[in-house]
Amino acid sequence: MRGMNDSLSPRSWLTGAPLTGFALPSGPLAWLQGWALLLNRPEQREVLQVVDPRPGQRVVEVGHGPGQLLAWMADRGAYVIGVEPSAAMTNQARHRLRSRLRSGQAELRAGTAEDTGLPDASVDTAVSVNNIPIWSDLDRGFQELFRVLRPGGRLVVAWHGGRQPIPTARRRVLPASARDRILDRLRARFGGGECREGRRVLLFEATRPATP
Repeated sequence: MRGMNDSLSPRSWLTGAPLTGFALPSGPLAWLQGWALLLNRPEQREVLQVVDPRPGQRVVEVGHGPGQLLAWMADRGAYVIGVEPSAAMTNQARHRLRSRLRSGQAELRAGTAEDTGLPDASVDTAVSVNNIPIWSDLDRGFQELFRVLRPGGRLVVAWHGGRQPIPTARRRVLPASARDRILDRLRARFGGGECREGRRVLLFEATRPATP
């Protein structure tokens, strides 16, 4: 029997399970969960190279966790926006980005892939790393990220895997049916898109058309 609060908790579109633990860190163990998420740095470094943020670009990362990728993108001169449902992870990211927040090069806000709270066509790139299976609604997530991207803007979604997965990710590789569903819904919203294996991550990429 599920707990009384399970019906009120956000759930994964893939498994239907309530989001808890690493999916939505909270409570006294959240700091440890944030530290553990930093073990994914090899994956995040690869995503950084794929995104290739440039000075002056506006980049939103949904589900940023402790904020390592946001910090690296800010180091390259991008204006970074973090959107995260976990208050504990937002606090860790705030600590990591404190100088960028003071200088006005970064902002952090509560939200999800399905509801970022950002204006229409306000970012050049949208990024999601290791959290697409725990979005609550796949179609709504893609619809929202399409909305906030400027025409010609890029979406980069990464998940554990690739040709040489990091050891902790080998049991998290998506089944083919999940890959196919993600790619199908991505193409339905963006009018195109691709799925490819990087070295350490599985990548889904799409571009918002420059014209309607």
